[in-house]
Parts: sequence; C-alpha cells; structure tokens
Amino acid sequence: MNGIRLTAVLVLALACAGLPARAQWTKQKHSDPSAAGAPQGPQAAPRTMDEVIQRIVLNEGRTMKEITSHQPLVETYIQNLKEDKELGFIPAGDKYFIGRADFSRGVNLIPLTEGDGKKKFGLGGIGKFFITPFLPEGFLQMIFLDNTSFDREHYQFDFVKREFLGEIRCLVFDLTPQKRAGKGLFRGRIWVEDRDFNVVRFNGGYEGAKASDYYHFDSWRTNVQPGLWMPSFVYSEERNLQYALAKRLDFRAQTRLWGYNVGHASQEQELSRILVESSVDDQSQGANDLSPIQAQRQWDRQAEQNVADRLEHIGVLAPSGEVDKVLETVVNNLEVTNNLDIQPEIICRVLMTTTLESYTMGHTIVLSRGLIDVLPDEASLATILAHELGHVLLGHRLDSNYAFFDQLLIPDKDTFHHFYFARTPAEELDASKKAMELLKNSPYKDHLGNAGLFLAAIEKRAKEIPNLVSPHLGDRVPLIADLNTASSAETSDKSKQITALPIGGRVKIDPWDDKLSLIKSKPLGTLAEREKMPLEVTPFMPYLVRYGSAVSKQPPAQAAAAPQAAEKPAEQPPSAPGSTPAPAEKPKDPPPPSR
Repeated sequence: MNGIRLTAVLVLALACAGLPARAQWTKQKHSDPSAAGAPQGPQAAPRTMDEVIQRIVLNEGRTMKEITSHQPLVETYIQNLKEDKELGFIPAGDKYFIGRADFSRGVNLIPLTEGDGKKKFGLGGIGKFFITPFLPEGFLQMIFLDNTSFDREHYQFDFVKREFLGEIRCLVFDLTPQKRAGKGLFRGRIWVEDRDFNVVRFNGGYEGAKASDYYHFDSWRTNVQPGLWMPSFVYSEERNLQYALAKRLDFRAQTRLWGYNVGHASQEQELSRILVESSVDDQSQGANDLSPIQAQRQWDRQAEQNVADRLEHIGVLAPSGEVDKVLETVVNNLEVTNNLDIQPEIICRVLMTTTLESYTMGHTIVLSRGLIDVLPDEASLATILAHELGHVLLGHRLDSNYAFFDQLLIPDKDTFHHFYFARTPAEELDASKKAMELLKNSPYKDHLGNAGLFLAAIEKRAKEIPNLVSPHLGDRVPLIADLNTASSAETSDKSKQITALPIGGRVKIDPWDDKLSLIKSKPLGTLAEREKMPLEVTPFMPYLVRYGSAVSKQPPAQAAAAPQAAEKPAEQPPSAPGSTPAPAEKPKDPPPPSR
C-alpha cells in the first residue's frame, strides 16, 4: 500500500477515474506455486466454508494471471446526466473511448481513437455542460476485484445466500476490508459460481478516505472457455457526487471487453482442417477467362475482402454470423421488390463499436453494433440499409488500392486513421434519394413512421450525445427529409411509440471470439415514458451460462430458403423489434454467384 500522501489534484483525478489510491499495478504474487496458472484439474469438493473461501481466493489469483496474459479491446461510453421533470435523468454530454488493454506494465490502454489514452478526458455536450476529468484506465481497473491483496488477511467474507444468475447457481458473499487493511480495497458483494468457485460478478466500489473518492461499479464475467471466466461488462453510475469543492456529478457508463482470442480462432480452425484433394475435371474448353469488367469486379472484391479481413483480425469487425444473415435478408427484400440483380452480391457485416455509423466498402454494407442496438423495428433497419444500398447502386466505390496487401500492414493504433469510408455530402444526399425510391417499392413502405421518428430522435439529441453519433470509419446516421411526412402520419398514440431503443438493446457479444447474436428477451408490456430511455446507457444484466451449455450452443437464426417462383413477394408488415425478418421471394434464375 502506497503510504505517500497524494495531493488534492491527483486525488481528484484518480477519484474521477475510479482508480484505487494504490493505482500503480503490482502483479499478484502467490505463495502457492500452483496458483500461478490455469486450473490444475478436478479437485475435491470443499466441505467447509473456510475451504470454499480458500478456493475462491486461489481461483481469483489464477483468473488475474489469465486476464493479464491477454490484450482485449476495451470500449467505454459515458453519458453525463441532467434531471428532467418528466423523464427523470437524461443525457447531457458524453464521451467515448476505445483501445487495446496492455497489462505488461500495469493497467494501460493503447488508444485506437484520437488522443493519448493516458490523458484525462472531459464530458462535452450542450455548451460544455461541465468538464470533469476521467481516465480510461480507471474504468478498465474495474474489471479487477483486487490486484494486490485479495485474501482473508485483508478481507472479511460473510456468506449471504445462494442465487441464480441466469443458469449459474452462485454463492453470494459480502466483502468488507479488515480493520487497518489500508485504503483502496473493494467493499461490496461478490457472486461465486458453485462448481469451480470462480467469481462471476462483483458489485460495489473501492474504499477511499471519503465517499467521493471512487465510483461505484457492477462488473460481470463470462464463461468463455471451460473453467475460464473473463471480464466482459462493467456498468458504473453516480448520482449527485460532489467533486471539486462545490460541483456535482451525475453520469452512467458502460465498459465492454472483447477480442480475448482475436486473430487466433480463424487460424486455429484453418490449421485443424483436413483437406483432401479430389479429382479435377478438365474444363479448359469452358468460358473460364475473365472479361475486363469481370476482372475489375474481382479486383474491387479483393479490396473489400482485404479491408474486412484486416478489421476482423484486430477485433473491430465481427466475424460473419447470425446478425449478418438478418441484415442480408432485409437487403434481399429491398432487391427483390425493386427487381434488382446486383452483381457481385451484397454482403453485410457488423462493426463492433457502440458509435452509431454505417458505410459501404464496395458491395459490402457495414452497420455498427451500436446502430443495430438502438433501431426500433425492421422498417427502421431497412431504411438504413436502403441508404447504403443506394451508394452501391450509384457506383460509389471503395479505393481499389486496398487490393494491394501492403496497404493493410499497419499498427492497430492507426486503424481509425488509415481506414476511412465516409462519403461526400453530395453522395450522401444522392444515396438518401435513392433510398426513398427503394423503400417506396418495398414491403416496408407503409411502416416508415418509426423510421422517421428514429432519424428525428438522432437529430434532436445530436448535441447532447455528440460522441455517440460521431463515426470513426464511416458516415453518420443519414437524415432523410422525406421520412418526416411519413412519421407524422403515425404519431397519434405516443404511448406506443418507441423512437429508439437504449444502448445494448439488440445484440450481445461473445467476448472470446467476437461472435454476435441477437438478444432473446421476453416482450415488454406498456412502457412509461421514463422507461423508454432512447439512446441512453442502462445497466448490464447478462444471462450467464456455462461454456458449452445448450443455451450457448443455440444455432443462429437461419434465413428461409427462397421459393422457386419468380414472382413479386406479397407485402409483409415489419417484424417486432429483435425478431428475424422474413425474407422476400427471390427469383431462382439467374442464381446469385457463390461466395
């Protein structure tokens, strides 16, 4: 424990960062040699509470060592709050940070966005509502229960009850620092799964000289591999917290971690394949040569694939999966109802970030996870996709220099500076006009009211959440003026209107391999206006499961096969939020090219 008395300025900076007073990292030293590594195999079940606590302490040390051997991506989004008489607390300024964790010499972050990760950042919003320093490393610190002294000499363990978190039965303990154990220790509650006795959740804060020294937080871990629970989500919130003499602080923050196995999963799968060469028919007499147009298309496709592979390799782009199929089904509906035969076919991908953005890379449409999260319904999703499809139809191409592989060999920290896919204002306007043409012929033409309300909500709150709506690689959410008239026709019952979902409302992340899946939640009843919380930060409450369980192995939603008939599909109402859209009928002939 550092005995040096900190100055008032440093205490304020560390307090706002949520860091313990002993912020300097000290690697865990274990008296038991077996603690410095992965679990050693099946152990006899503990018979007393003392043995349970001993197992918890031992496993936490192993988890600490495992965490610090990885370099996950870390994303923190903070919303400052102000009180509203009707809606309670609403956003009034925000801040965003994304970087790669580096535990080689402490709790450090290598930023992917502009600026230095070691610098404090302030919350900006309407008229710079307030300026308060935060350290990104402070929020990363919250994934650690205690990185120096988690043992019975420093903590009192009080058993409370048993409780289920999702499918995981847990033992619940209250954790309090022992007398004269020092400052900066954790005080709160921990949840310990009752099979291997790993901590899966802890809720509370670090204990300081006064209540305002540290932020409160709720930290969750996910079972990413057998016996391995890794930090995945951290929620932090403060209300009316006094700082800097007479100032008050209200905020909510979400921190997500992913990419623990980034770049390795696909390599392992490729190397584990058994390839058997089959006989090859001689087709030298066939039409195998490429025309100049086909060669250009293939070159452009190579550039798209190069960029996608690079972004996926560093963990910024999600691997192809369930959510991509949902997006491609909606694109298919737009294509078929407008009698389009686009070659090469459209591919959809998902950017892992919370910021709201979309863009095209040639014939690849990319939407951010955050944007998909907050869309209220399928018609709103179709509106965004129609806008990006407009770029494709108008021939707005990707820089074909990305087809050269040396263009991709850049450090991770330069990713958001090297790649940039935003369009000019003129191109954006033309794409919006083309989107309206596509939507007027689509199954969504009579259900565009919510889409108009969604775009209006983004525009209305842009000054309050500037960092959420600011893209890093692509374009801002498009403003399509023609949708305003559509939205006004569906505003009769405001109690049923959902203009936008809260952040994290649709998509969940597997933090180990970055795979995305749709959240499967029960339908909600009538919501009060305060409960709708459009574009707002909310707490995390993940449904915990064990690795390899039936729930974690659920197959992704499969798009239904296209019928044989080449007829225009019947118009269908949009699906409920979070559901898989129904595909339109696509002509069988000519067949789309294989990927």
